Amino acid sequence: MAGINQIKKRKPRAFGDRGRTHGQIVPIPKKELIVDKKIENKTALAKTLGVSRSLLYYQPRLKEKDWKLKQEMEKVLRDFPSYGHKRLAIHLKINKKRTLRVMKLFGIKPYRRRGKKWRKTKKNPLVAYPNLLLTEFPKYLNHIWVSDFTYLSFKGNWIYLATIMDLFSREIVGFSILTNHSAQLTINAMLSAIHKHPAPKIIHSDQGSEYLSKDYIELVENLGIRLSMSAKGSPWENGYQESFYSQFKVDLGDPSRFETLGELVYEIYQTIYIYNNRRIHTALKMPPIIYANQFLISELVSKEMGT
Repeated sequence: MAGINQIKKRKPRAFGDRGRTHGQIVPIPKKELIVDKKIENKTALAKTLGVSRSLLYYQPRLKEKDWKLKQEMEKVLRDFPSYGHKRLAIHLKINKKRTLRVMKLFGIKPYRRRGKKWRKTKKNPLVAYPNLLLTEFPKYLNHIWVSDFTYLSFKGNWIYLATIMDLFSREIVGFSILTNHSAQLTINAMLSAIHKHPAPKIIHSDQGSEYLSKDYIELVENLGIRLSMSAKGSPWENGYQESFYSQFKVDLGDPSRFETLGELVYEIYQTIYIYNNRRIHTALKMPPIIYANQFLISELVSKEMGT
């Protein structure tokens, strides 16, 4: 009984106090608690967003180093438009493999003559705009858009498709389909883009008459967007769209296989949807929409965590 009484008379010790009595102050492991709190917050945030926790650490970015090299290439190609990757590498004093990789990444191709008869072009009275992409770098969604149009042969007629691409995510944010390539084609594409997205800071295109039209320029300027244009005879300065069209036409297949124009238009919509949502983009290693969503999630996490 004496042993039992002795046990009862012992002073209770604090849990985890390492031998200290109950009356002593026990230091709190602050660092460990803070880490656990962050883990709990991110876990809860991931559960709320319906994504994996590892995705919250993802910070997608285009390589600024590659972008700067692209800008240097475009400056060289203005003076020597026929230069391929080997001559560009010698001129810039860099590895030719890196030159070729960056050219493929941004759709840069040297100018090649196609044997077409030279025609005198009419001078547009409007002043052309500078190429802002020689100095600007896409840093976030809806920062810089690029626009262009292509044509498709359908049962002996031409169908024209104008598209607008977000240069950061490579998503096709707007497009238009017409049986002519008037200024209305490019205007419709712009209206389609701003219907679902905020207006960008910059819109880039070539110096085609469709983009130099008074109506198109007024629309863009009224939206508060800065105009950027490639130099005349410099198609590589808008190579992003050229690269998209080359793959798009392969995915679309022969347009003349469709019985009606409506069927072709529907397939164009489907092909663009698949490109945005399911087709893996070489530069992004994932579809554009997924890339954009991951960027938005990383931005949201940074804001929530105060980082």
